[in-house]
Amino acid sequence: MPADRLKIGISACFFHPDPARTAFASKTLQYVEQSMAHWLMAGGVLPVMVPSPAGDTARGEVHLDDYAHWLDGLVLHGGADVWPGSYGETPLQARWSGDRIRDLYEQALVKAFVAAGKPVFGVCRGLQLINVAFGGTLYQDIPTQMPLALKHRDAEVYDHNFHDLALVPKTRLSHLLAGSSSHKINSIHHQGIKDLAPGFEVEARCPHDGMIEAIRHTGPSFLAAVQWHPEFHRPELGTLDDTPLLTDFIQACQAAKTLPLSEPQLAV
Repeated sequence: MPADRLKIGISACFFHPDPARTAFASKTLQYVEQSMAHWLMAGGVLPVMVPSPAGDTARGEVHLDDYAHWLDGLVLHGGADVWPGSYGETPLQARWSGDRIRDLYEQALVKAFVAAGKPVFGVCRGLQLINVAFGGTLYQDIPTQMPLALKHRDAEVYDHNFHDLALVPKTRLSHLLAGSSSHKINSIHHQGIKDLAPGFEVEARCPHDGMIEAIRHTGPSFLAAVQWHPEFHRPELGTLDDTPLLTDFIQACQAAKTLPLSEPQLAV
């Protein structure tokens, strides 16, 4: 194995204590979905889950900054809803209360990696978290707040719910996907960006209702995110080939590795 493989952090998903669960019912579980790890492995990098150092069993002196300096980049992957309080709202319904504990952990994680000059890429919830972390807001529930919108989540078919992607011309994403033969993407979200965070630009939308599907920071820090799940795409489904996105992120991580640590470009 090459000794110089990049090490890419993946933010943890959380299972909080649940008496109905058969395994570790009273414990907090932190985990990654295997498709994300395998997608990163396809780029030749070493995925590393970054566990939250906080919680009722916390001990030791390991901090998120330690991971940010050790690792070469960060991926925020999907999972629970974002807590509406993270963007100054109250839940419209109790079931949309999200995961405040994970929000605090991931916002601190993004802050640490940005401060360390390391690239950050967000997927689904990751896009929403990045947008909220930098001052944007979300639709708590698309069907409720945008009743004429496309059905962006279908629990029965899950990652086989698809729609087309409309790229915004002259963006980096449009350049990366210029040679793509398919722009069909999966859609597994009931929340989405309402107000875009300052300092970001929209790179793609759903052509049917205008829902934001990809964003990128306009400054020197590498912060990009997509609403779909590239790790779930497979060629036999006729979906978008997301390899250029992965390659672009990995190249940014490699470039950042060769640069001296500079002052943080953004405030979270």
